[in-house]
Amino acid sequence: MSTTFAAGIFKTWNGADIDNFQVETGLGNETETQGIWYSYSDEADGGASRVVCPAIGIDPPFIYCINVTLINCKGFCSIAELNKGSLTSKPFIGFGFNVVGKTSETDQTIAAGDASSWGGLCVTYSSDTDLQLELGLGKTGDSTINYANPAVTLPAAKSSDILSPNGTNGNKVVVSWSDFKQPSWYNGAVKFDGETAAKQLVNVRFKLQADPGEYNFNICAIGPKDGTCPEKCGIPNEEQGIKIVRMASAPNAILNGRTLKFTGVSHATAEVMNSLGQVVARGAIGGATSTLRLTHLDAGIYTVRVNGKSVNFTSKIVLK
Repeated sequence: MSTTFAAGIFKTWNGADIDNFQVETGLGNETETQGIWYSYSDEADGGASRVVCPAIGIDPPFIYCINVTLINCKGFCSIAELNKGSLTSKPFIGFGFNVVGKTSETDQTIAAGDASSWGGLCVTYSSDTDLQLELGLGKTGDSTINYANPAVTLPAAKSSDILSPNGTNGNKVVVSWSDFKQPSWYNGAVKFDGETAAKQLVNVRFKLQADPGEYNFNICAIGPKDGTCPEKCGIPNEEQGIKIVRMASAPNAILNGRTLKFTGVSHATAEVMNSLGQVVARGAIGGATSTLRLTHLDAGIYTVRVNGKSVNFTSKIVLK
């Protein structure tokens, strides 16, 4: 069972401002593995599609490709070469980033994060064909719903030159969590809407599925619903005349090893109770004091209760 991390500050990622391929989701932990772009393809299903770095025209290691294209595209751009291989359906490639990353340095499981406070997402992009923006629930969650993940369609928005974006290129889309729906073909018993998925979000993914051929795409910016995604590709934040919007932390308890950290709490009392309802740890939190050490407790499931003037919540933690 992986720890769910509290929603925090999601700084809008704008390729026109930065040369870092890591998205600052605000949900990362000590592993610092959140927001790192990755790709996948239809190879496991019999396809032969691939992502090609347009700056040099070949498919080098993906991380190298990202570093090169960020400079040239002012965003994360590549060419999708779709090849059906032995597929009976349309070929596809995908790319995205984990919102938390690895659970810990010793636990390589990809953790879930509560991203509900983001409200949704803003995306600025260009693409030769439609993209599906999906909410990933991790290997187990995705397979449980037969990979019918809640998604929204980003309509094709072509760029005059994917390697030289300017103020006339691309498109901006702002979507709420409620806009994410499972595909109409899904008739399984386990249903997931966008709001539910956002509370246990593992990754944000873009899927490009179309007829065989080559398709350019460029993800120029991505952030929370009320973030500062530019209207078009290639517009730095300073040219928008606005400041970076930082989302306020949601009140929550975050377990890191045997240290319980609290976010979004000013002045309150925190209690940890065992399965019998007995209080086994207590402390005043808020201001400079926002942690409780739980090194004296046995492994097991505990309930955390926080009470204060403007906050009142409970959550479950698992000590290993």
